[in-house]
Amino acid sequence: MKPKAKPLIAAQIAFVSIALVASALGRADVASAAAAGNAVYQRHCAACHDQNSPRIPPRAALEKLSATRILRTLDFGLMATIANPLRQEERVAVANYLSTVANDAPLPATAFCGRAAPRLSDADAPRWPGWSPSATNSRFQSAAGAGLAASDLSRLKLKWAFGYRGDVVAFAAPTVQNGILYVGSASGTVHALDARSGCLYWTFEADGPVRAAPLIHQHGLRHLLLFGDLTGSFYALDAATGQAVWKRRIDEHEATRLTGSAAALGDFVYVPAASWEENRAISADYPCCTFRGSVTALRVADGSVTWKRYLVATPLRIDAAPNGTPRFGPSGVPVWSAPTLDARRGVLYVGTGNNYSAPTTSSSDAVIALDLKSGRIVWSQQTTTSDAWNRGCIGSDKKCPGVEGPDFDFGASPILVRALGRDLLVAGQKSGIVYAFDPDMHGKILWQARVGHGGISGGVLWGMSADDWHVYAAVNDAVLLPDSEGAGARIAPVQWEPARGGGLTALDLADGRKAWFSPGHPCAPPRPGCSPGQPAALSAIPGAVFSGSSDGHLRAFATEDGRVLWDVDTEHEYKTVNGVAAKGGSLDAAGPVIVQGMLYVNSGYARFGKTAGNVLLAFSVDGL
Repeated sequence: MKPKAKPLIAAQIAFVSIALVASALGRADVASAAAAGNAVYQRHCAACHDQNSPRIPPRAALEKLSATRILRTLDFGLMATIANPLRQEERVAVANYLSTVANDAPLPATAFCGRAAPRLSDADAPRWPGWSPSATNSRFQSAAGAGLAASDLSRLKLKWAFGYRGDVVAFAAPTVQNGILYVGSASGTVHALDARSGCLYWTFEADGPVRAAPLIHQHGLRHLLLFGDLTGSFYALDAATGQAVWKRRIDEHEATRLTGSAAALGDFVYVPAASWEENRAISADYPCCTFRGSVTALRVADGSVTWKRYLVATPLRIDAAPNGTPRFGPSGVPVWSAPTLDARRGVLYVGTGNNYSAPTTSSSDAVIALDLKSGRIVWSQQTTTSDAWNRGCIGSDKKCPGVEGPDFDFGASPILVRALGRDLLVAGQKSGIVYAFDPDMHGKILWQARVGHGGISGGVLWGMSADDWHVYAAVNDAVLLPDSEGAGARIAPVQWEPARGGGLTALDLADGRKAWFSPGHPCAPPRPGCSPGQPAALSAIPGAVFSGSSDGHLRAFATEDGRVLWDVDTEHEYKTVNGVAAKGGSLDAAGPVIVQGMLYVNSGYARFGKTAGNVLLAFSVDGL
């Protein structure tokens, strides 16, 4: 029997969305909201969807989709790049205007387990309870937790596949505890699956796409599932049933998105915030920029705010663009990734991104330590100065914030490690440089090492991994073909060089010296959407480190010398346990999760010219 754990079905979401539009636009009736949706459609959509082209779905086809499906396609589907300049209320308006369907068809009953989820506990059972198995964010799973040895990897086979219906991106990070796998999706559905079989215990519909790893945290007598979505809402669910406990919007800015997983300690959960505003700046009419990156501390019990630390001062109007659109600054400094907890020192560490507009600040492209109790900045160490950048900088009609910066975010979580009797905080940057900071000396840089060329689409992107001896850093460093329109182009073609990019480096923790380097693997055969770049977060077990590539391959490398131990191509079609048509594609964002003899990885990333996919894959030694 299917558990009743969907607090918001699609029809309810559509109703809430209409109310949101009416409120946001100062109108009180649905007719006015429809007029607003029509205006968005005529300005941004009609030129393509009202023409007769075999490559573009006509308006009549769009009208057969639910408002939820249209909205998710704009948020993080095939139309995400085109919709980048649209505010969230504009996306909601046009989705409700076009749709004539109240709800998406439910999954078949055979997709569900037919039994309640097992009881959760915080015992020492193997688990991967959030972005990393531990609060240090090393993404290293112990031998006991992994249940796999490096010598077992050659025998790994596919055990089951789960399809994300209607999605073209499979970017969410899985979480595993007590035999239950929790994972979000681009459609906004959060799934609780049996980790061994892939059957569903329950689902929950968030307000927007869910990319971050849900965090399992015990509070009182029950376990909560804590996560954010890409529209700025943060949730606490009962992990056993999927029922909502509370929900809070993290920031009032409409472009807020929560890409990084939360961190929790005791009665508090710490939520990082990034935004879509860097993309909104594509539009010449957008008043750029006013978003401020932040970390918010919430009480786990009820979601109330304990403290909030903005990482940039309140933006003020600076001047106006030639067309009269006002310009604001300072802005930006998003926190893309999970904070790293240091309970002994009473701080948490975050890596920050660039400013979106001038003037630039000392908090951008930095690693920052915040006091756990108050949010006070204990120390901040910036590695790249004067980095003001937004997507308006791409293209011939550049709308840059004055001086164009290099876009060198810290997109990956800092890793707290210990080497030669002292603690280090290691962080990788899009510049292609890995830094080691001293947490006891206000973030003093102890060593730095270049692991890639870096750039807007290069360097370290989603996450590194570390064991007791090395930190492992993979780089994207994808190279555009000369006739490509660029990674930020609103309309393809975006084409990547099939033989250049990628690379995995092992650095000695003690001094940053290069232990070994494994170059990227050229696409074989060369094909559209393929790049050797290795953007996905890394994961490690004793003797092996795993790296996903834009060519659809997941590879395991020996931590001793970098030789390939296992290589699986995920880019093909799959028969799924939930009956959804699914295929694999590029590997990006989240890395694999390894627990109790199972390895889980998402495949598919239809952004920036990469290959679409919508599947979660589970591998084990026993296979099918």
